[in-house]
Order: sequence, then C-alpha cells, then structure tokens
Amino acid sequence: MTTPSTVRIEDLLQTGVRAEVYPGAVWAVGDADGIRASGAVGILDPDRPDEPMRLDTVFDVASLTKILAVWSTIGTLVEEGKLDLRAPLGTFWDGVAGHPLGRATAHHLLTHTAGLPLRANLKHLYGTDPQDIRDGVLHEARHRPPGEAVEYTDRAALILGYLAEHLSGQPLDRLAIDRVWHPLGMTRTRFGPLPATEAARCAPTEYDDTTGTHLKGTAHDFSARLLGGVCGIACTFSVLDDLTRFLRHMLAPTHAAFGPAWIKDSLRIHTGTLTPARGLFWHPAPGTDPAEDVWVHYGFTGTGLWISPAQDRWAVLLTNKLRYNRDREPLTEIRNTFRVAGFTPEGSRHQGMTVH
Repeated sequence: MTTPSTVRIEDLLQTGVRAEVYPGAVWAVGDADGIRASGAVGILDPDRPDEPMRLDTVFDVASLTKILAVWSTIGTLVEEGKLDLRAPLGTFWDGVAGHPLGRATAHHLLTHTAGLPLRANLKHLYGTDPQDIRDGVLHEARHRPPGEAVEYTDRAALILGYLAEHLSGQPLDRLAIDRVWHPLGMTRTRFGPLPATEAARCAPTEYDDTTGTHLKGTAHDFSARLLGGVCGIACTFSVLDDLTRFLRHMLAPTHAAFGPAWIKDSLRIHTGTLTPARGLFWHPAPGTDPAEDVWVHYGFTGTGLWISPAQDRWAVLLTNKLRYNRDREPLTEIRNTFRVAGFTPEGSRHQGMTVH
C-alpha cells in the first residue's frame, strides 16, 4: 500500500476542529501488515482545553458495536454451523416461534430487510425492565413483510445480539470477549459503563441533563443505558489500536475469531435491486461504486471504520462530534473527504473540502 498523505489528512481534520464539528479526532490508515499513517488532532474536552486528544484516547464507538460485537460474533456462529442465515428464526428459536419475527431470518436482520418497526424509544414502548423490553422487541408485529425494503433500524442489531446469546448460552459481552476481542488482542475494548480510571481517559459525548455533565465512560445511547450497558445497539468503548487490530484481521484472517468466508460473504451486495445497497451490516462507502470494494460502518458519536480487501486497505476515524451537537452534515463531508484521502496514494489528485 502506498502511504497516504499525513499532512493532507491532518489539515482536513484540523478544519473540523476549527469549525467545531468535533473537539478532536484520532485516525489511522493501514493495510494487513499494520498502520501506515496515524495521528491525533484537537483537544479531548472543550472544558479542559490544555488536554490534547491522544492516540490512546478511549471513545464511545456507538453503532460500531454492531460490527465489533454483533456482526463478528454472529460470524463465528455461522462458521461453526450453529446458525443458518436463511432459516426462519422461529424454526430454531422458541423465543420468537409463533410471533411475526419468527418468519424473518438472520439474513434479513443483517441486511436491514426484516420489516422491523422503526420506532426506537424502548422505554416508551416497553417500560424499563430489560426482560420486558426483550419480550416486547421479539414479539412485536413487523412493520412490513421481510425482504420488501431496506430500512435501517437499531432493532436488527438488538435482536441479533439476543440471538447470539441464545445460540451460545453466553451474555453478549462475554461472547465478544471470548470469541473476538481477546483472540485478536483487543484488550481495551469493552462494554460500558467504564470504571473511573478508564472513564477519565474517555472522550466526552452528549450533555446529560440528569447529571449536569457530558457523558464520559457511559454510553450516549439511551436504549443501551436502559439495558444496562450491554446490548447489540451501541454501548462499546474502544481505542484506535484495538480497532486497527480488528481491521487488520479482516484483511488477513488468522485462526482466531471470525474467518475469511464470513468476511468475504459480508462484503458483497445482498440486497439485489433494493436500495440503499447493503452487505451484511457493512455497506458501500458513500461516493463509491460497489465494484470499488470500499465498505464502511459509522457510529453516531462520530466514529467510522472503512475496509477494502481488494485494495488491501483500511481506515479508522474516531471523533467525539456528539460533544457539540447532533448535526450530521458537517461530519458527513469530513468523513467522505477522509475516505478519499486515506485511500488515495501520496501525490495523487484529490478533492478538498470546506466546512461551514
């Protein structure tokens, strides 16, 4: 892999700091052999302007939980023959048998085509008891027939997390540690809430009215907090080094964790003519054609992972955008430009950007 321009990327990310898209950012670009370029820009917290963002900063990676804990562990179960992606869930899972979800498949869930309800407020719908929430999510009527449309919903990952627990007999946090994170050497990736020592090194996210402070070491996602911090939605914390280990494994799988068959099958279009196009939880990076083989998954707090086996490249961008606001557009522009810069060799022409 030709090394991307560190100056180009850091100039881009500093633009985001100056425009207050995020307080700071940590990034890396590499290949199967390791990191080729990396850096940190900005500050950890506007309330502590003398503390810079660092390469070892802990981030609430939000929906990257869906990749790190759900997609990856489901892959191990598929490769062990414990899960047939095309089998109706009700044929092997008593918890959904006889309910509308029982006629959907894990493949529908992974492609966001299960026809699940799009409403997200679990407390409003089911109360605060985790078992009541689980029963409500698994037993509720579908919004439309499976396979009819691609509609992103957090419920897909929540249900797949429940499914992984059912098939393995382990809670999701233990399953992810045993099958993926520890085998790959991801020793600083864990579900929250974090202990005080780790929370102190965490990038703050949203303002919490109940405490009068910005969340640090506690998941920003209300549903994740409601479920005790362990679920398939968005409650994982990680660091740059661990995420690069995960992506390097995707380019050069070892005997540990999920294998090459799962990776290859996931990074191809499974939704046919339906749009937006989806693989298995991964989707083609915006601004690319599926033939370019650049896949991405984002986290709402301001995080992102990109992978391209065909190009032997990966990229990570971690920000705490949510420390400022929920406006997505400025970060969208930065992410797209970062992807171009990270996957473009030094000296090649690229399109710049201006954040307003």
